[in-house]
Amino acid sequence: MTGSELGLVKGVLDSNFLNDGDVTEKFTGKIAKLVDAKFGVGVTSGTSAIYLSLVALGIGHGDEVIVPDITFIATANAVSMTGAKPVLIDVDLSTLNLSVTSMEAAITSKTKAVVPVHVSGRAADMDNILRVCRQRNLAVVEDAAEAFCSRHNGRHLGTFGQTGCFSFSPNKVITTGQGGVIVTNDEVIFQRLRELKDQGRPVRGTGGADVHDRIGFNFKLTNLQAAVGLGQLEKLDTRLERIRQTYQIYRDELAEAKGIRVLPFKTDKGEQPQWIDALAERRDELDSFLAENGAGCRRFWFPLHTQKPYLQSDSAFPNSTRLGRQAIWLPSAFQMTDDDVRHVSRLIAKFYGT
Repeated sequence: MTGSELGLVKGVLDSNFLNDGDVTEKFTGKIAKLVDAKFGVGVTSGTSAIYLSLVALGIGHGDEVIVPDITFIATANAVSMTGAKPVLIDVDLSTLNLSVTSMEAAITSKTKAVVPVHVSGRAADMDNILRVCRQRNLAVVEDAAEAFCSRHNGRHLGTFGQTGCFSFSPNKVITTGQGGVIVTNDEVIFQRLRELKDQGRPVRGTGGADVHDRIGFNFKLTNLQAAVGLGQLEKLDTRLERIRQTYQIYRDELAEAKGIRVLPFKTDKGEQPQWIDALAERRDELDSFLAENGAGCRRFWFPLHTQKPYLQSDSAFPNSTRLGRQAIWLPSAFQMTDDDVRHVSRLIAKFYGT
Protein backbone atom coordinates (compact mmCIF):
# COMPACT_ATOMS: atom_id res chain seq x y z
CA MET A 1 0.00 0.00 0.00
CA THR A 2 1.09 3.58 -0.64
CA GLY A 3 -0.37 5.24 2.45
CA SER A 4 -2.98 7.18 0.47
CA GLU A 5 -5.59 4.45 0.20
CA LEU A 6 -7.08 4.78 3.69
CA GLY A 7 -8.16 8.39 3.27
CA LEU A 8 -9.67 7.69 -0.13
CA VAL A 9 -11.55 4.64 1.13
CA LYS A 10 -12.81 6.67 4.10
CA GLY A 11 -14.12 9.25 1.65
CA VAL A 12 -16.16 6.53 -0.05
CA LEU A 13 -17.47 5.27 3.29
CA ASP A 14 -18.41 8.80 4.32
CA SER A 15 -20.27 9.25 1.03
CA ASN A 16 -22.50 6.29 1.92
CA PHE A 17 -22.29 5.02 -1.69
CA LEU A 18 -20.00 2.02 -1.91
CA ASN A 19 -21.12 0.55 -5.24
CA ASP A 20 -19.92 1.27 -8.78
CA GLY A 21 -20.20 5.05 -9.07
CA ASP A 22 -18.31 8.30 -9.49
CA VAL A 23 -15.06 7.03 -7.94
CA THR A 24 -15.09 4.03 -10.27
CA GLU A 25 -15.63 6.36 -13.22
CA LYS A 26 -12.74 8.54 -12.10
CA PHE A 27 -10.41 5.55 -11.75
CA THR A 28 -11.33 3.92 -15.05
CA GLY A 29 -11.04 7.29 -16.78
CA LYS A 30 -7.52 7.69 -15.43
CA ILE A 31 -6.57 4.19 -16.60
CA ALA A 32 -7.90 4.85 -20.10
CA LYS A 33 -6.06 8.17 -20.27
CA LEU A 34 -2.79 6.60 -19.08
CA VAL A 35 -2.83 4.10 -21.96
CA ASP A 36 -4.21 6.55 -24.55
CA ALA A 37 -7.54 4.75 -25.00
CA LYS A 38 -10.85 6.52 -25.56
CA PHE A 39 -12.93 4.42 -23.16
CA GLY A 40 -12.45 2.39 -19.98
CA VAL A 41 -14.87 0.06 -18.20
CA GLY A 42 -14.23 -1.13 -14.64
CA VAL A 43 -14.98 -4.80 -13.93
CA THR A 44 -14.38 -7.36 -11.21
CA SER A 45 -11.17 -8.92 -12.54
CA GLY A 46 -8.89 -9.44 -15.51
CA THR A 47 -10.69 -12.73 -16.10
CA SER A 48 -14.08 -11.06 -16.36
CA ALA A 49 -12.51 -8.39 -18.59
CA ILE A 50 -11.56 -11.05 -21.15
CA TYR A 51 -14.90 -12.83 -20.79
CA LEU A 52 -16.98 -9.67 -21.23
CA SER A 53 -14.84 -8.55 -24.17
CA LEU A 54 -15.49 -11.82 -25.98
CA VAL A 55 -19.22 -11.67 -25.24
CA ALA A 56 -19.36 -8.06 -26.44
CA LEU A 57 -17.85 -9.26 -29.71
CA GLY A 58 -20.58 -11.88 -30.10
CA ILE A 59 -18.45 -14.93 -29.30
CA GLY A 60 -20.17 -17.94 -27.74
CA HIS A 61 -21.18 -21.58 -28.19
CA GLY A 62 -19.72 -23.28 -31.23
CA ASP A 63 -16.94 -20.73 -31.69
CA GLU A 64 -13.19 -21.23 -31.21
CA VAL A 65 -10.78 -18.77 -29.62
CA ILE A 66 -7.00 -19.15 -29.89
CA VAL A 67 -5.03 -18.90 -26.63
CA PRO A 68 -1.29 -19.39 -25.99
CA ASP A 69 -0.31 -22.48 -24.00
CA ILE A 70 1.84 -20.49 -21.56
CA THR A 71 -0.40 -18.11 -19.65
CA PHE A 72 -2.32 -18.05 -16.39
CA ILE A 73 -5.27 -20.44 -16.72
CA ALA A 74 -7.68 -17.50 -16.39
CA THR A 75 -7.12 -16.67 -20.07
CA ALA A 76 -8.51 -20.03 -21.18
CA ASN A 77 -11.16 -20.09 -18.46
CA ALA A 78 -12.54 -16.75 -19.67
CA VAL A 79 -13.02 -18.30 -23.11
CA SER A 80 -14.71 -21.35 -21.58
CA MET A 81 -17.11 -19.06 -19.68
CA THR A 82 -18.51 -17.85 -23.01
CA GLY A 83 -19.24 -21.40 -24.16
CA ALA A 84 -16.60 -21.12 -26.88
CA LYS A 85 -13.69 -23.56 -27.11
CA PRO A 86 -10.21 -22.35 -26.15
CA VAL A 87 -7.76 -23.64 -28.76
CA LEU A 88 -4.30 -23.88 -27.22
CA ILE A 89 -1.24 -23.17 -29.36
CA ASP A 90 2.50 -23.33 -28.80
CA VAL A 91 4.61 -20.30 -27.88
CA ASP A 92 7.68 -18.58 -29.23
CA LEU A 93 10.96 -19.86 -27.74
CA SER A 94 12.49 -16.40 -27.40
CA THR A 95 9.58 -14.52 -25.79
CA LEU A 96 7.22 -17.06 -24.15
CA ASN A 97 4.45 -15.31 -26.10
CA LEU A 98 2.03 -16.70 -28.67
CA SER A 99 3.68 -18.16 -31.79
CA VAL A 100 2.21 -16.56 -34.91
CA THR A 101 3.15 -19.63 -36.97
CA SER A 102 1.23 -21.86 -34.54
CA MET A 103 -1.66 -19.39 -34.53
CA GLU A 104 -2.01 -19.48 -38.32
CA ALA A 105 -1.95 -23.28 -38.33
CA ALA A 106 -4.73 -23.42 -35.70
CA ILE A 107 -7.26 -21.21 -37.52
CA THR A 108 -10.39 -23.03 -38.70
CA SER A 109 -13.79 -21.98 -39.98
CA LYS A 110 -14.93 -21.87 -36.34
CA THR A 111 -12.18 -19.51 -35.17
CA LYS A 112 -13.60 -16.14 -34.18
CA ALA A 113 -10.91 -14.50 -32.02
CA VAL A 114 -7.35 -14.59 -30.75
CA VAL A 115 -6.28 -13.66 -27.22
CA PRO A 116 -2.58 -12.75 -27.27
CA VAL A 117 -0.96 -12.51 -23.84
CA HIS A 118 1.86 -10.05 -23.14
CA VAL A 119 3.79 -12.21 -20.67
CA SER A 120 5.52 -10.18 -17.93
CA GLY A 121 4.87 -7.02 -19.98
CA ARG A 122 6.77 -8.26 -23.06
CA ALA A 123 4.86 -7.48 -26.24
CA ALA A 124 3.43 -10.32 -28.26
CA ASP A 125 4.10 -10.04 -32.01
CA MET A 126 1.18 -7.69 -32.51
CA ASP A 127 2.18 -6.59 -36.02
CA ASN A 128 1.87 -10.10 -37.43
CA ILE A 129 -1.00 -11.11 -35.16
CA LEU A 130 -3.04 -8.17 -36.41
CA ARG A 131 -2.03 -8.82 -40.02
CA VAL A 132 -3.29 -12.41 -39.88
CA CYS A 133 -6.42 -11.49 -37.97
CA ARG A 134 -7.36 -8.79 -40.46
CA GLN A 135 -6.88 -11.24 -43.31
CA ARG A 136 -9.05 -13.87 -41.59
CA ASN A 137 -11.60 -11.46 -40.08
CA LEU A 138 -10.76 -12.45 -36.50
CA ALA A 139 -11.24 -10.31 -33.41
CA VAL A 140 -8.27 -9.57 -31.14
CA VAL A 141 -8.76 -9.32 -27.37
CA GLU A 142 -5.46 -8.47 -25.68
CA ASP A 143 -4.70 -10.08 -22.34
CA ALA A 144 -2.64 -7.18 -21.03
CA ALA A 145 -3.01 -8.23 -17.39
CA GLU A 146 0.79 -8.05 -17.00
CA ALA A 147 1.39 -5.19 -19.41
CA PHE A 148 -0.03 -2.04 -17.82
CA CYS A 149 1.93 0.96 -19.17
CA SER A 150 4.08 -1.19 -21.46
CA ARG A 151 4.45 0.06 -25.03
CA HIS A 152 5.09 -1.45 -28.44
CA ASN A 153 5.89 0.67 -31.49
CA GLY A 154 4.93 3.79 -29.58
CA ARG A 155 1.50 2.50 -28.52
CA HIS A 156 0.37 1.06 -25.23
CA LEU A 157 -0.22 -2.67 -25.14
CA GLY A 158 -3.93 -3.21 -24.73
CA THR A 159 -4.83 -0.67 -27.42
CA PHE A 160 -4.01 -2.73 -30.53
CA GLY A 161 -7.00 -5.08 -30.46
CA GLN A 162 -10.72 -4.44 -30.26
CA THR A 163 -10.27 -4.44 -26.49
CA GLY A 164 -7.42 -4.62 -23.99
CA CYS A 165 -7.83 -6.26 -20.60
CA PHE A 166 -5.94 -5.14 -17.49
CA SER A 167 -5.84 -6.84 -14.12
CA PHE A 168 -5.37 -5.11 -10.77
CA SER A 169 -5.09 -8.18 -8.56
CA PRO A 170 -2.72 -7.96 -5.58
CA ASN A 171 0.54 -8.81 -7.36
CA LYS A 172 0.22 -6.31 -10.20
CA VAL A 173 2.02 -2.97 -10.53
CA ILE A 174 -1.07 -1.35 -9.00
CA THR A 175 -3.89 -3.16 -7.24
CA THR A 176 -7.52 -2.70 -6.30
CA GLY A 177 -7.51 -5.97 -4.32
CA GLN A 178 -9.37 -7.66 -7.13
CA GLY A 179 -10.53 -5.83 -10.21
CA GLY A 180 -9.83 -5.01 -13.81
CA VAL A 181 -10.40 -2.47 -16.54
CA ILE A 182 -11.27 -3.03 -20.19
CA VAL A 183 -10.10 -0.35 -22.61
CA THR A 184 -11.35 0.18 -26.15
CA ASN A 185 -11.46 2.84 -28.82
CA ASP A 186 -14.76 1.55 -30.21
CA GLU A 187 -17.80 3.35 -28.78
CA VAL A 188 -20.20 0.55 -29.77
CA ILE A 189 -18.11 -2.02 -27.90
CA PHE A 190 -17.82 0.39 -24.96
CA GLN A 191 -21.60 0.75 -24.67
CA ARG A 192 -22.09 -3.02 -24.92
CA LEU A 193 -19.51 -3.57 -22.17
CA ARG A 194 -21.33 -1.12 -19.91
CA GLU A 195 -24.51 -3.13 -20.41
CA LEU A 196 -22.82 -6.48 -19.91
CA LYS A 197 -21.20 -5.55 -16.61
CA ASP A 198 -24.43 -4.08 -15.15
CA GLN A 199 -27.40 -6.36 -15.84
CA GLY A 200 -28.02 -4.98 -19.34
CA ARG A 201 -28.34 -1.35 -18.29
CA PRO A 202 -26.51 1.13 -20.56
CA VAL A 203 -26.26 3.62 -17.68
CA ARG A 204 -26.11 3.19 -13.93
CA GLY A 205 -29.60 2.39 -12.68
CA THR A 206 -31.64 2.66 -9.52
CA GLY A 207 -32.05 -1.05 -8.89
CA GLY A 208 -35.77 -0.53 -9.34
CA ALA A 209 -37.64 0.90 -12.32
CA ASP A 210 -34.78 0.49 -14.81
CA VAL A 211 -34.94 -0.46 -18.46
CA HIS A 212 -32.99 -3.61 -19.38
CA ASP A 213 -32.98 -3.82 -23.17
CA ARG A 214 -30.35 -6.56 -23.34
CA ILE A 215 -29.01 -9.39 -21.22
CA GLY A 216 -26.20 -8.41 -18.87
CA PHE A 217 -24.54 -9.61 -15.69
CA ASN A 218 -23.01 -8.23 -12.51
CA PHE A 219 -19.30 -7.56 -12.96
CA LYS A 220 -19.05 -4.09 -11.43
CA LEU A 221 -15.93 -2.54 -9.92
CA THR A 222 -16.96 -0.72 -6.74
CA ASN A 223 -16.11 2.75 -5.49
CA LEU A 224 -14.27 1.13 -2.58
CA GLN A 225 -11.99 -0.82 -4.90
CA ALA A 226 -11.52 2.15 -7.20
CA ALA A 227 -10.50 4.32 -4.23
CA VAL A 228 -7.71 1.87 -3.46
CA GLY A 229 -6.68 2.02 -7.13
CA LEU A 230 -6.55 5.83 -7.09
CA GLY A 231 -4.24 5.69 -4.08
CA GLN A 232 -2.04 3.15 -5.85
CA LEU A 233 -1.71 5.36 -8.92
CA GLU A 234 0.11 7.96 -6.84
CA LYS A 235 3.14 5.64 -6.75
CA LEU A 236 2.84 4.32 -10.31
CA ASP A 237 5.80 6.15 -11.84
CA THR A 238 8.09 5.25 -8.94
CA ARG A 239 7.15 1.59 -9.17
CA LEU A 240 7.58 1.43 -12.93
CA GLU A 241 11.04 2.98 -12.65
CA ARG A 242 11.98 0.55 -9.85
CA ILE A 243 11.08 -2.46 -12.00
CA ARG A 244 12.99 -1.09 -14.98
CA GLN A 245 16.05 -0.56 -12.79
CA THR A 246 15.69 -4.06 -11.33
CA TYR A 247 15.60 -5.53 -14.84
CA GLN A 248 18.69 -3.61 -15.93
CA ILE A 249 20.71 -4.80 -12.93
CA TYR A 250 19.70 -8.45 -13.38
CA ARG A 251 20.44 -8.19 -17.10
CA ASP A 252 23.91 -6.75 -16.53
CA GLU A 253 24.89 -8.80 -13.49
CA LEU A 254 23.83 -12.12 -15.04
CA ALA A 255 24.96 -11.44 -18.61
CA GLU A 256 27.91 -13.83 -18.27
CA ALA A 257 26.27 -16.32 -15.92
CA LYS A 258 26.08 -19.88 -17.18
CA GLY A 259 22.83 -21.77 -16.76
CA ILE A 260 20.45 -18.82 -16.70
CA ARG A 261 19.22 -16.30 -19.27
CA VAL A 262 17.30 -13.20 -18.26
CA LEU A 263 14.59 -12.74 -20.86
CA PRO A 264 14.96 -9.42 -22.67
CA PHE A 265 12.73 -6.37 -22.58
CA LYS A 266 12.95 -3.55 -25.12
CA THR A 267 12.90 -0.92 -22.39
CA ASP A 268 14.52 1.61 -24.74
CA LYS A 269 11.45 1.25 -26.96
CA GLY A 270 8.88 1.50 -24.18
CA GLU A 271 8.41 -2.08 -23.00
CA GLN A 272 7.71 -2.05 -19.27
CA PRO A 273 8.52 -5.16 -17.24
CA GLN A 274 5.88 -6.23 -14.76
CA TRP A 275 8.26 -8.78 -13.29
CA ILE A 276 11.70 -10.01 -14.30
CA ASP A 277 11.63 -13.48 -15.81
CA ALA A 278 14.39 -15.87 -16.82
CA LEU A 279 15.02 -19.30 -18.28
CA ALA A 280 17.06 -21.38 -15.85
CA GLU A 281 18.67 -24.78 -16.00
CA ARG A 282 17.82 -26.89 -12.93
CA ARG A 283 15.06 -24.35 -12.34
CA ASP A 284 13.46 -26.12 -9.39
CA GLU A 285 16.79 -26.54 -7.60
CA LEU A 286 17.58 -22.85 -8.16
CA ASP A 287 14.18 -21.88 -6.77
CA SER A 288 14.76 -23.94 -3.62
CA PHE A 289 18.30 -22.58 -3.19
CA LEU A 290 17.16 -18.97 -3.44
CA ALA A 291 14.27 -19.58 -1.04
CA GLU A 292 16.68 -21.07 1.50
CA ASN A 293 18.73 -17.89 1.21
CA GLY A 294 15.79 -15.51 1.69
CA ALA A 295 15.23 -14.69 -1.98
CA GLY A 296 11.85 -16.17 -2.84
CA CYS A 297 11.07 -16.66 -6.54
CA ARG A 298 8.03 -17.89 -8.41
CA ARG A 299 8.06 -20.75 -10.89
CA PHE A 300 6.09 -20.13 -14.07
CA TRP A 301 2.64 -21.53 -14.68
CA PHE A 302 2.36 -25.12 -15.80
CA PRO A 303 1.54 -25.08 -19.53
CA LEU A 304 -2.23 -25.12 -19.97
CA HIS A 305 -2.15 -28.38 -21.93
CA THR A 306 -0.90 -30.14 -18.77
CA GLN A 307 -3.86 -28.96 -16.66
CA LYS A 308 -6.79 -31.38 -16.35
CA PRO A 309 -9.47 -29.09 -17.84
CA TYR A 310 -7.39 -28.63 -21.01
CA LEU A 311 -5.29 -31.80 -21.03
CA GLN A 312 -3.46 -32.61 -24.28
CA SER A 313 -0.29 -34.39 -25.38
CA ASP A 314 3.09 -32.69 -24.95
CA SER A 315 3.89 -33.51 -28.58
CA ALA A 316 1.73 -30.64 -29.86
CA PHE A 317 3.52 -28.12 -27.64
CA PRO A 318 7.28 -28.70 -27.85
CA ASN A 319 8.23 -25.12 -27.00
CA SER A 320 5.94 -24.60 -24.04
CA THR A 321 6.77 -28.07 -22.71
CA ARG A 322 10.46 -27.20 -22.75
CA LEU A 323 10.11 -23.65 -21.47
CA GLY A 324 7.60 -24.58 -18.77
CA ARG A 325 10.35 -26.50 -16.98
CA GLN A 326 12.80 -23.59 -17.14
CA ALA A 327 10.83 -20.37 -16.70
CA ILE A 328 11.01 -18.52 -13.40
CA TRP A 329 10.21 -15.05 -12.11
CA LEU A 330 13.09 -13.54 -10.18
CA PRO A 331 12.50 -11.37 -7.09
CA SER A 332 11.02 -8.13 -8.42
CA ALA A 333 9.29 -6.47 -5.46
CA PHE A 334 8.93 -2.68 -5.34
CA GLN A 335 10.65 -2.65 -1.96
CA MET A 336 13.90 -4.05 -3.36
CA THR A 337 16.96 -1.82 -3.54
CA ASP A 338 19.74 -1.95 -6.09
CA ASP A 339 21.85 -3.76 -3.50
CA ASP A 340 19.08 -6.33 -2.99
CA VAL A 341 19.02 -7.09 -6.71
CA ARG A 342 22.80 -7.42 -6.83
CA HIS A 343 22.67 -9.74 -3.81
CA VAL A 344 20.18 -12.02 -5.57
CA SER A 345 22.36 -11.95 -8.67
CA ARG A 346 25.36 -13.05 -6.61
CA LEU A 347 23.33 -15.88 -5.14
CA ILE A 348 22.34 -17.03 -8.63
CA ALA A 349 25.96 -16.85 -9.80
CA LYS A 350 27.02 -18.85 -6.75
CA PHE A 351 24.40 -21.52 -7.50
CA TYR A 352 25.72 -21.97 -11.03
CA GLY A 353 29.35 -21.73 -9.96
CA THR A 354 30.13 -18.64 -12.00
